[in-house]
Amino acid sequence: MGLDDVVVPLALSISICFLSCSRDLIFVDAKEQNLTVTPINYDLYHSSGRFLEEIKALVHRHSDMLAMETIKAGNKGYGAEITVVTYSERKRETDERSKFRILLSFGQHGRELITTELALRILSILSGEQSLPNMDQASLNTTLDKLVIKVIPMENLNGRKLVEAGDLCERRNGRGVDLNRNWSVDWGKKEKDYDPYEENPGTAPFSEPEAQIMRKLAISFEPHVWINVHSGMEALFMPYDHKNTTLDGLPLKRMNSLLEEVNNLHFQKRCVVGSGGGSVGYFAHGTATDFMYDVVRVPMSFTFEIYGDVTASSRDCFKMFNPTDKTSYVRVLDEWSTTFFTIFKLGPLRLGDINSKAPAKLDKFVSIDEYLDGYLMERRNRYGKKMEVLDLGMQEIRTYFRLFLLSSVLLMFMFCSRISKSKSSRPVPAMPL
Repeated sequence: MGLDDVVVPLALSISICFLSCSRDLIFVDAKEQNLTVTPINYDLYHSSGRFLEEIKALVHRHSDMLAMETIKAGNKGYGAEITVVTYSERKRETDERSKFRILLSFGQHGRELITTELALRILSILSGEQSLPNMDQASLNTTLDKLVIKVIPMENLNGRKLVEAGDLCERRNGRGVDLNRNWSVDWGKKEKDYDPYEENPGTAPFSEPEAQIMRKLAISFEPHVWINVHSGMEALFMPYDHKNTTLDGLPLKRMNSLLEEVNNLHFQKRCVVGSGGGSVGYFAHGTATDFMYDVVRVPMSFTFEIYGDVTASSRDCFKMFNPTDKTSYVRVLDEWSTTFFTIFKLGPLRLGDINSKAPAKLDKFVSIDEYLDGYLMERRNRYGKKMEVLDLGMQEIRTYFRLFLLSSVLLMFMFCSRISKSKSSRPVPAMPL
């Protein structure tokens, strides 16, 4: 058998295989190109502008129990603003610190429109304009009287505007950073399947104004419950996101029992329950929920995923992350709004003493910058106005504090040096043999 008798058939086989694979790739590509991408259904969903106007009008109609503020921040030419709505039956500062405090964030990823619709539904129920099916109003009022709830209806306004402009798969903020990778706990670590488009963590922890605002708010408010609301699947997650580790002891028992009860009561056990890192199939580094639990020490820190269409193409993002028909839309809002009010009722019972905090590691302390930021925001909330003088002097305060530390170290060094020289200049007495 000659060389040609081996090479020619082998080359022919390779060519046939290549043509077959090419045909399949062309077919798949043609199929993807012919894919009809689902547009935003504005008959069901609010545009960001109309959404914020409706929030503002709702607060205005119920100013006895709702208050709204818009917090702005920016750096390096990029600015952001976040609307915060506070619910409290009796809006007095003396009441807020003694009540059970809950912090909720929606719309951290721009493409997840259904989450902001849920925020509006929850606020409408809190105000009394809408009601919950099969829930006793008197019992609900008794529960709500003990709570202060801060709602961030749309954390990522700039990213949402990009989605509305046509980039339906955009999850990042206005300058391409994933806000749920911009927090400091295990920030910047990249897994093997890291996608720089989807998971850009920014240039540093809290490089983004939106994350800075949220950090300040959490530190000043000191919530007992934190829930970060997303879509993409149906899940009830607790820490941690950045490692395959589930909390142990009392924190695990508290959170897990609450999530299991909610899953049984409202979802017939169809939601995934567990730690984000151990349940979702990948690790997420620098997330808000891990920061809330580890640094702010929120005893009940959760991430909820409220909807996902597993049949949707990865390019059909609106359909993948949001219900597209009215029946599914209404079902999601009904199920999850009821779930949140169950959390409002059971959270204080599970936690017990509202002044208790989750046991945190000793190396997880809030920095001086974070403390001062939180302090200034607390003062701003208390007096209902911005304190421009303090804001403008923030950098000077930090600078003077660091100079004070540096000068203290230098003085200590000089003092020790003088003592050392003093000792070395003394005559040494003769030692007996």
